[in-house]
Amino acid sequence: MKLRRLGLGLVLFLVGCELVPLPQEAPSPPSGATPGAPAVAGPAAATYYVRPDGGSPDQCTGLVDAPYPGSGSGQPCAWDHPFRALPPGGAPRIAGGDTLVIGAGSYRMGYGAPGADNPAVCDADYPWDCHMVPLPSGPDPAHPTRILGWGWESGCADPPELWGAERTAMLLNLTASSNVEVGCLEITDHSGCVEDHSGGLACQRESYPYGDWAPIGLYAADAISVYLHDLNIHGLAHAGVWAGRLTDWTVEHVRIAGNGWAGWDGDIEGSDSNSGTLTFRHWTVEWNGCAETYPGGEPTGCWAQTAGGYGDGVGTGETGGDWVIEDSAFLHNTSDGLDLLYHRLDGSVTIRRTVAMGNAGNQIKTNGAARIENSVIVGNCGYFEGQPFTYNVDPCRAYGNALAVSLQPGDRAEVVNNTITGEGDCLMEALCEGTCTGSESLWMRNNIFVGRPDFAQPDEATCLVYTESVTLDVDYSVITGTKDEPPCPGAHDLCGISPGLVDPSLDSFDGHLLPGSPAIDAGTASGAPPDDLDGHPRDSSPDIGAYESAAQSWLVYIPINYLTFPNWAGK
Repeated sequence: MKLRRLGLGLVLFLVGCELVPLPQEAPSPPSGATPGAPAVAGPAAATYYVRPDGGSPDQCTGLVDAPYPGSGSGQPCAWDHPFRALPPGGAPRIAGGDTLVIGAGSYRMGYGAPGADNPAVCDADYPWDCHMVPLPSGPDPAHPTRILGWGWESGCADPPELWGAERTAMLLNLTASSNVEVGCLEITDHSGCVEDHSGGLACQRESYPYGDWAPIGLYAADAISVYLHDLNIHGLAHAGVWAGRLTDWTVEHVRIAGNGWAGWDGDIEGSDSNSGTLTFRHWTVEWNGCAETYPGGEPTGCWAQTAGGYGDGVGTGETGGDWVIEDSAFLHNTSDGLDLLYHRLDGSVTIRRTVAMGNAGNQIKTNGAARIENSVIVGNCGYFEGQPFTYNVDPCRAYGNALAVSLQPGDRAEVVNNTITGEGDCLMEALCEGTCTGSESLWMRNNIFVGRPDFAQPDEATCLVYTESVTLDVDYSVITGTKDEPPCPGAHDLCGISPGLVDPSLDSFDGHLLPGSPAIDAGTASGAPPDDLDGHPRDSSPDIGAYESAAQSWLVYIPINYLTFPNWAGK
């Protein structure tokens, strides 16, 4: 039996008197499309439109972005609801390679919505099947089938809202949907309930009316070459995304927040292993395991496993694939932030320029060959203790080690130019699974490690690394506050001295370097990334830690924990 392991905003600082954002990359097309160019419709593809003042398929063709004129049939006007394109329990009215543009506004999804008229799936006694049928697959990766919100081509400033009602099982359905693009949408519900919540926030599941809630924002299985971008998936009663058996996905500028059990749950029914390249950029996963109040959008009722919940920001079943995570954040989830412990099959994990902090378990877990670089990992795993929004969260679950690295036989993991602190048992753990050969290694260079009192045992400090059967190669580090120093593990390590950080306090941590920091120019160029967390280039004598000091201004710094996206990812 498989064990179920159930909100980075823009980092800003002042240069002179100018407020400068962390560099943002333009969204990339899916694999197979022309880099730097938007996906285009195929030769026979059509574009359909939805807007609140449109009409039914009898009244409107859906091929013109215009309101229904009020009379007549077959008029050149838009449909009035996404269900018209992908009717529950019916045949899609759009074909592979077509584009559906959803106009600005709010659309109820589920029983009682326009187009929810198929009694086989839309019935008050069993309304959970009243959701869109799967999006038809596009003919190839360069000609995807697309669902796009109004303004997708001009910054997506005011995305349409799709909100779930009457316990509809999901809002977006990508079952066996390949070569597709989904972008510029807000996906949520209009209730603060959580499925089976043990602290008084449980959703109504027994009889109609069930209320304005839905468990899942986006469901996907057996889906190849999928491009998700500019999505705000929040406040669902179970998980923002429930997806497995994925191949070659690209996810950019997506926020997954305030979902009652988990953010991205990759543990679907049956086998759920992923493959190919799974790329995530500007991915914010925060406050999952908490209810989200409606309409206020504030966290409440945060719970975790001992209370019957889950709480991972990202978790998977046993999986493979090459996972690439860049310029992202895993913040204030009630269990682990990014949990890739079950990445036990083929492939690798690469994490760059990422912040993980405030999660109640481990901030980041990897398995297999991995590289973590230019990241700030703050293991304030006791964050939820005593907070007004906390119902029952397990502080420092799994010992609260900030970074947990597991290796398969023969694997090597690299941890380079990171700044790591925490109050768990150790700052890091390195374990080998399976029949280890003795060749498994963890190579660490140019890292700052700041130990603290252990949350569970305040009379002891955190240790640097707990390891079993893994060879450690540590050098060019600044190590302070851990219970196992001195001696320094490496010939060029600096131990027992302050690294000179802008704000070393746990809940407002800022890892930028102050002038005079011993970390400046103290690293090795061997294996160092070419730039830092802020996107600034490193010189030939790189600094230790996630930030390079040469490009820094010392006027004002805004602490990282203040910089989550309050409403919209990447905006």
